[in-house]
Amino acid sequence: MDPRRNPYAPGAGAPPPELAGRDMVIEEASIALDRIRNGLHAKSLMLVGLRGVGKTVLLNRLHIDATAAGLVTVLLEAPEQRSLPALLAPFLRMGLLKLDVAAHGTDLAKRALRALGGFVQAAKIKYHDIEFGVNLGLEPGVADSGDLSADLTSLFQTVGEAARASGTAVALFIDELQYVAARELQALITALHRCSQLQLPITLVGAGLPLLYGQLGEAKSYAERLFDFKAIGALAVPAAQAALIEPARRQQVAFASDALDAILDQTQCYPYFLQEWGKHAWNYAAGSPISLSDIQGAHDIVVADLDAGFFQVRLDRLTPAEQRYLRAMAELGPGPHRSGDVAKALKMKVESAAPIRSGLIRKGMAFSPAHGETAFTVPLFDQYLKREMPD
Repeated sequence: MDPRRNPYAPGAGAPPPELAGRDMVIEEASIALDRIRNGLHAKSLMLVGLRGVGKTVLLNRLHIDATAAGLVTVLLEAPEQRSLPALLAPFLRMGLLKLDVAAHGTDLAKRALRALGGFVQAAKIKYHDIEFGVNLGLEPGVADSGDLSADLTSLFQTVGEAARASGTAVALFIDELQYVAARELQALITALHRCSQLQLPITLVGAGLPLLYGQLGEAKSYAERLFDFKAIGALAVPAAQAALIEPARRQQVAFASDALDAILDQTQCYPYFLQEWGKHAWNYAAGSPISLSDIQGAHDIVVADLDAGFFQVRLDRLTPAEQRYLRAMAELGPGPHRSGDVAKALKMKVESAAPIRSGLIRKGMAFSPAHGETAFTVPLFDQYLKREMPD
C-alpha cells in the first residue's frame, strides 16, 4: 500500500497515532497536578519501565496536557555524564520567565530568578559543566551556599512560593532520570520532600528504567512515600489491538484477525515493536485487509530493521566483556536470571563477573529486579543477541 499514507510512527519518543492503554495514567497525573495547583497534597509521579514501552511518549503527553491546563512546565532529558545543576539551570530559567509573566509583575517570581542566579554561581565552583552565561542577579543568602542539597531546597522553596502567589504550579518533567548521579538525585528528592511538607506547588514527573526503584530508595529511604510509581509495560491485548487497528481504520484499511494475532505474538504487545510491525505490514501489503501472508512476508524486513536500528545501537555501546555477559543471559532465556547462573554460564566466579554486571547496570542495559537477579532493560534483547552472536 501507499507508504505516503502509512499512519504508523516508530521512533524514539515519536507519538503513536493511537496512544492506547494509557488513559488511566493520564487521568491520574491530571488529578495530581490539579491538586498540587490547588494547594492540596499529591505525590510526584514516576513512570518506570523498559525501553520501548512508551515512557517518553507518555511523559511528553503529560507535559502537553499540563501546559495546556495553565501550569508552568519544564521539560528536559537527563543525559549521561551531565550534572543536575547544569541540566536544570537553563530550563528552569525558561520556566521562571513564564512564571514571571503569570505573576503580573510581582516580585516573588523575580526573586526566584535571582535565587536561580545565586544557585548557578555557587554551583559553578563544583560543577564545571555549567555553561549558563545569563546574569540573573543575586538574592543574597538564598540558594548560594555551595551545598547542593541545601541550595536546591532553598531554590525550590522560592520557586514554589512564587507559583503559589500566582495561583499556579511548577511541574518539572525529567526523562531518563536514572542517569542523574546518586548525590544529585538525593538533593532533588530532599528538595521535593521539603516542598511537599510545606505544600508548595512544585512537583516532578519523572521517567526512567526499572533501576530507578533501587536508585531512589538508596538515595532516600522515604522516596517510596514521596513518589507515586507507575509501572509502564507492554500493553494489554485489547489496547495493543487498538494501537494497530485504529490508525489503519482511519485510512479505510483493516487487519485480518490471524494477521493481528501474529503481530501481537511477535511483539509481545510492546508499543515500539507494534509501531514497527504496523509500518512494515502496511508497506508490504498490496491492499486491505492486511493478511497473515503479508505479516509472514514482512517478517525478515521488520527483524532486519529492528536489529539495525533499535538493538544494534545499544550493543555497540558495550565492551566485549559486557556483550558476553548479556549473551550468557540470553542463553538462559528472557530472564530475570540469578547472577550466579550467569557467572556459571561464563565460567567465571561471581565476584569476577560482578564488575561487568555493575557496568551494564550503570549503562542502563540491565537492572536488578530482586537481590541477586539480573534482567534486560530492552525487551526481546535475548532473541536479538542469539541472532547477532550465534556462538
